[in-house]
Amino acid sequence: MQQFELNNVVRENVKSLTPYSSARDEFKDFDSDMVFLDANESPYDNGTNRYPDPHQNTVKKKITQQKGIKQAQILLGNGSDEVLDLIFRVFCEPNQDNIITLPPTYGMYKVLASVNAVENREVWLTSDFQPDVSAILEQVDAATKLLFICSPNNPTGNTMSEGIITSLLRQFPGIVVIDEAYVDFTATSSWINTLDQFPNLVVTQTLSKAYGMAGIRLGMCFAAKAIIDLLKKVKPPYNVNQLTQDQALHGFGNQEAVVAHVQEILLEREQLFQALDALHFVQECFPSDANFILVRVDDANLRYKQLLTKGIVVRNRSNQPLCENTLRFTVGTPAENEKLIQVLKTLE
Repeated sequence: MQQFELNNVVRENVKSLTPYSSARDEFKDFDSDMVFLDANESPYDNGTNRYPDPHQNTVKKKITQQKGIKQAQILLGNGSDEVLDLIFRVFCEPNQDNIITLPPTYGMYKVLASVNAVENREVWLTSDFQPDVSAILEQVDAATKLLFICSPNNPTGNTMSEGIITSLLRQFPGIVVIDEAYVDFTATSSWINTLDQFPNLVVTQTLSKAYGMAGIRLGMCFAAKAIIDLLKKVKPPYNVNQLTQDQALHGFGNQEAVVAHVQEILLEREQLFQALDALHFVQECFPSDANFILVRVDDANLRYKQLLTKGIVVRNRSNQPLCENTLRFTVGTPAENEKLIQVLKTLE
């Protein structure tokens, strides 16, 4: 493994940045019986009149209990998209640095690169949807700061090879971001278990999928304390609101329901896979470790429109590299999946 030096990939202005200090940073014992006249809040209690904990300590303590990592290795954001944007702002100098993405993949990496005026170098996955290590490393130069790997991948659904990711972590000179939005649906272990082995590793997860809380917008970032401390420098002081924190605690406290829903989705995914694979217009069903299935059909535009007329919305992914004539089917409830299957059987 080549020697990774964090200081070499951080923007100069971030190194010297002093983060904003809020009232809740200066007096942290917010739960004590005090008269709070420090933050220019409304004094009239309605449940949300006070600013939330800017560091979400109660939520983070629950996460440490469930995931077995240190609280100092956690950053929370307004959805994973905010976390990803913070990573750009810490490591990528606008109009100078570049990142590497691996299409077909989650589209926000490319969008955030454009927003932050950072060059996006695309290296397509191989035909079996795995990263091409040599092709990736060929694109690296002194200004390459980030590599984004989505695993399980969206939209293909497959988990990336452990050996390939390990190789990239050891050879890539910048930060390797592994997006694990769908990790709860795969049997493979999370990369958060290797944070102490790889100082250039950042892992993101979300409550939007397995936890069923897409509406509250809570993203999780896991990395070495040194990286988390840098991200804290640039995050807004109250980026995770009180209602989100409260609902997240409720979700973490209902782990049995989460596990039950995941197990049902996995069962339904297998049944849906078999039903889709049997359809006359389906050419290929790609194996999935996520809560969706990517399917290659004879005419994706036609099948997409036919499903819309029947009241079913799926995602046409045909505009993605290697995904010509593909539709992505999210696994629904048993009743929704049954309706989908019956409708698909009627299509000519």
